[in-house]
Amino acid sequence: MKKVFLSSLLMLALSVSFVSCRDAENKSNDAMEESEDAMDDAGDKLKEVGDDIQDGAEEAADDVEDALDDAGDAIEDAVDDN
Repeated sequence: MKKVFLSSLLMLALSVSFVSCRDAENKSNDAMEESEDAMDDAGDKLKEVGDDIQDGAEEAADDVEDALDDAGDAIEDAVDDN
């Protein structure tokens, strides 16, 4: 009777430990997948921000070029008036 009880207790302990490890492994896999998704999302956001910065810089360069052209035209007009 003592051996049957101890064998049952040993089997119960082993089954609980293996189930616990499997659950922990599943949780760690889920966490890794979530972190991968978060990293992908962060990369996409950074790319969008980089594109927005580039677009803004190009617009600013165009505005500066237009302003310089206007200033050059104004100087030419002033010279022609004198």
